[in-house]
Amino acid sequence: MSIVNAPMTALRQRRSAAETREHILDVAEERFYRDGIRATGIDRIVADAGIAPTTLYRLFDSKDDLVAAYVDRFAVGYRDWIESITAAPGLPARERILALFDDLTDVTRPDAFRGCPFLMALAEYPDPTSAANASARAVKAWVRAKLHALVDELPGPGPSKAAMLADQLALVVEGLYASTAALGSDGPARHARALAALVLDA
Repeated sequence: MSIVNAPMTALRQRRSAAETREHILDVAEERFYRDGIRATGIDRIVADAGIAPTTLYRLFDSKDDLVAAYVDRFAVGYRDWIESITAAPGLPARERILALFDDLTDVTRPDAFRGCPFLMALAEYPDPTSAANASARAVKAWVRAKLHALVDELPGPGPSKAAMLADQLALVVEGLYASTAALGSDGPARHARALAALVLDA
């Protein structure tokens, strides 16, 4: 074993299977989001992760399996992030909803934002029977349900009105993502919070 290869070999030996899996997902998340899922081959993931292909395939049955795991893990972090914003104790529901739009505006700044990762996954995996597609759709359904639950806390709207308001807010969320990806954060997306406020106050 050469001196050059010794550190990498030692690093591989020190990682558990769970740690290696997370390391691969870290690399995949960066590559898939930045360069696109279809455009990123397994060989690129393996090279960036500094592992052998056999190591990856011991942990993921296929690239599709890796993509599904990437979407699933992103989804967990995304749900936790939204929960942390909208569960602020003591704030009225209206303020928690608008806080979500404040933070969405912050995280869609041009320095790192390429688009909504779930919409990107849906575009690259249009087959509704694929695991990646199903996971991405589940996230969108969860956001819609979360908005509905928040709107239900508002004084006044009945069930049918609450459902309509939640769907309108969900459309603003999706419009923010799509507009920012196409026209930048200084385009129409900069009005997303104001539009959400108009929806709530209508």
